[in-house]
Amino acid sequence: MTETNADLLDKLDWKKMNGLIPVVVQDANTQEVLMLAYANKEALEHTLKTGKGTYWSRSRQELWVKGETSGNTQKIKRVATDCDYDTLLYVVEQKGPACHTGSHNCFFNEFKC
Repeated sequence: MTETNADLLDKLDWKKMNGLIPVVVQDANTQEVLMLAYANKEALEHTLKTGKGTYWSRSRQELWVKGETSGNTQKIKRVATDCDYDTLLYVVEQKGPACHTGSHNCFFNEFKC
């Protein structure tokens, strides 16, 4: 039996991080991890309704639709939750850089191993 969006929304553990859930953002074509952001329930509902990557801006304390000001948009191809219902995965078609610095992705500061 496939669960509905409403079923999955209800299962998400919104209390664990004060109403925010981490969102791993992955490129649909390359499977590269582009960024990590956070969503509250309203941001996730907006993402599902519009097909645009939408997050909760912790610094501005408001919804943030990726690319609204920069033009570097994310078209949602798939949204999934992990097995514990406390992390989301947005698989996207990224237009332009994903990072606010202009980098293709946000993970470019590497530790030496």
